[in-house]
Amino acid sequence: MTSPVSASTVPVSTVLDRVLVLEMVRVTEAAAISAAKLIGRGDEKAADAAAVEAMRAALNELAMDGTVVIGEGERDEAPMLYIGEKVGSAQGTGPRIDIALDPLEGTTITAKAGPNALAVLAVAEEGNLLNAPDVYMDKLAVGPGYPDGIIDLNKSVRENVEAVAGAKGVSPEDLIICVLDRPRHADLIAELRAIGCGIQLIPDGDVAGVIATTNEDTTIDMYMGSGGAPEGVLAAAALRCVGGQFKGRLLFRNDDEKARARKWGITDLNKIYDLKELAKGDCIFAATGVTDGSLLAGVKHRKDGTMTTETVVMRASSGTVRWVRGEHRKPR
Repeated sequence: MTSPVSASTVPVSTVLDRVLVLEMVRVTEAAAISAAKLIGRGDEKAADAAAVEAMRAALNELAMDGTVVIGEGERDEAPMLYIGEKVGSAQGTGPRIDIALDPLEGTTITAKAGPNALAVLAVAEEGNLLNAPDVYMDKLAVGPGYPDGIIDLNKSVRENVEAVAGAKGVSPEDLIICVLDRPRHADLIAELRAIGCGIQLIPDGDVAGVIATTNEDTTIDMYMGSGGAPEGVLAAAALRCVGGQFKGRLLFRNDDEKARARKWGITDLNKIYDLKELAKGDCIFAATGVTDGSLLAGVKHRKDGTMTTETVVMRASSGTVRWVRGEHRKPR
């Protein structure tokens, strides 16, 4: 296996101030804390709404001219944090920043008190994040340390598995593949099991699933399958910061979805997107755990009324990954 690409190859942004790194932590912490109040309550919409409102309020405190390019949907679908919404307290004067966000990645997980729910966002200079429509995306991802081009959506499942296994120096049977547990993946799961791979099925939260390929402690080697295209951009931003490879291809179920893609400037509907086409240049990625998961601990409530959070925040230009444990006390 080769070493991951040096962070020095990513140009340092003149727009993304390093102060924004910790500001993004505050934003995802706020969303996670609000959503955590509804863990296990069985109300997906209420949990999502709580996270959205908290994230929006936190973003609007920042001195920036921000635009949501990946959000909760289009304006007529989402009253807050919709695609195209302006956020930040310095409209027209502050740094122009594009924002991809999912205030609660794993609404069903949160409602059922399952693992791996996150509050997630990524920021980059204006124009550097793909304005992905809210459709499905076929995704293929591996962590850092592999030769460029090791994965390819034009190749078969077996070819991709064998390529990664060969580069890792193991047999295909030694790999573990992360797949969303959905009926649409029945054929993929059957093929992987015929190859002999281990499969980690996740109920939701494919951003966490993709990021898990970058952490050896998770034992996940690859991510395969389809999920939301907006989540694909968020995952790509994370991989830009820590290394790894990602391929994505938009999937359309009808003409309405194709029209939606064209509305957001996508003309080649069959294009396979590389990591750097989804998230270009310098970018910052942050995620705070809502429920406990393989990546992050969830929000914890203590007897004295304080809360603890765990967040990971990354920056592409520096290659820095920070793990932030927060203690949140009620004002006296």
